[in-house]
Amino acid sequence: MAATRDRTHYLYLAVIAAVILGITVGFAAPGVAVELKPIGTGFVNLIKMMISPIIFCTIVLGVGSVRKAAKVGAVGGLALGYFMVMSTVALAIGLVVGNILEPGAGLHITDATADAGAAQVAGDAETTAEFLVGIIPTTLVSAFTEGEVLQTLLVALLAGFALQAMGRTGEPILRGIGHIQRLVFRILAMIMWAAPIGAFGAIAAVVGETGMDALKSLAVIMIGFYVTCALFVFIVLGLLLKLVTGINIFSLLKYLAREFLLIVSTSSSESALPRLIAKMEHLGVSKPVVGITVPTGYSFNLDGTAIYLTMASLFIAEAMGNPLAIGEQIGLLLFMIIASKGAAGVTGAGLATLAGGLQSHRPELVDGVGLIVGIDRFMSEARALTNFAGNAVATVLVGTWTKEIDRARVDEVLAGRIPFDEKTLVDDHGSAGDSDAEAAPSLTKDSDGSSDVPEPREESPAKV
Repeated sequence: MAATRDRTHYLYLAVIAAVILGITVGFAAPGVAVELKPIGTGFVNLIKMMISPIIFCTIVLGVGSVRKAAKVGAVGGLALGYFMVMSTVALAIGLVVGNILEPGAGLHITDATADAGAAQVAGDAETTAEFLVGIIPTTLVSAFTEGEVLQTLLVALLAGFALQAMGRTGEPILRGIGHIQRLVFRILAMIMWAAPIGAFGAIAAVVGETGMDALKSLAVIMIGFYVTCALFVFIVLGLLLKLVTGINIFSLLKYLAREFLLIVSTSSSESALPRLIAKMEHLGVSKPVVGITVPTGYSFNLDGTAIYLTMASLFIAEAMGNPLAIGEQIGLLLFMIIASKGAAGVTGAGLATLAGGLQSHRPELVDGVGLIVGIDRFMSEARALTNFAGNAVATVLVGTWTKEIDRARVDEVLAGRIPFDEKTLVDDHGSAGDSDAEAAPSLTKDSDGSSDVPEPREESPAKV
């Protein structure tokens, strides 16, 4: 086990070195750096390829092994209610900071900037009705082939409830899905070894496309946005986490340090979604809570995106010399929060949502979107990091409120005494095996039988 940890330790050191090298190449040879973009895109696509099967397996195992369907509904309702409240808080913080900074004052719109802004409104904004209908996949398997998180969530919930209804007849299917889940996580662990190459290509392309001039001229909005996101994570989320669970936000974020590095390297929180699922289960949160809260949060818990849309809208209005009144601010930004569902984790989706919202409510401001096109990728980093941190905290909070979390195990994991296995990303082996076996009954109290979820863990010692 020690050798495995050592190898993965070197892997993430290589990712850091690749990021530094990518930044260097981006500044030294921007033309060459831009051509490296497909490398970063390819790596992110490899991870996205695994998201649907991981979500499906996690939710089916979690829901299918719970006897009472009402418990799943309670988890989902609690999670959605929490997401709505936190999005509102993030929106309010962004409004306050944006009005204080007035970062767009003094900037001017050029023809090139206006064209860049108009290009972001190439397609029509998705309506709420279209969004809701879009949750239903064309076929039972198209959710997997199209990579739609919410469609996969729907299919997995239906399959999980069906297995609930089948009772013990469905146990062999659950065991089979458990084996498939381990296979999928093993493939993901293999893909992660390409992280340094992907990080190099992604960072080099971003720096090469952006350049230093854009960073200097728009430093106020960038720094203000990053500071606002940091305040939200460490003060708002940190205080809430401490009051409800007693867990220190820094301990939780340290536990997820490698995932944050992956997000910084790829500018996408979606690249860390599978690992968040694995790490939250390893932490001690039950499968039903993880399986419902994490995928749903990636579409509905958009704290970073809410702050971005708020501050960017105020920035553009100031730069255009047409500041928004308080009433206009609230109406426009509430519309954007609704329209942004499903955009979390997708690089550049926040910019498209911003342009679409302005087009619908204040078309004269769309040209101003071009002002932040150049730095959007750097702001995307903070959006993704904040969204990811928000979903991690939400999972722990929902697990605490529903009493579906093993607090003793949480303390052991955060203290480093039960290390996360980077080789398979699944808790069915290694030094955590004994603790897992002890924790399993408390996390699956409503299961139809002990063989549903714990059984794969009983096979594990032979692996190591």
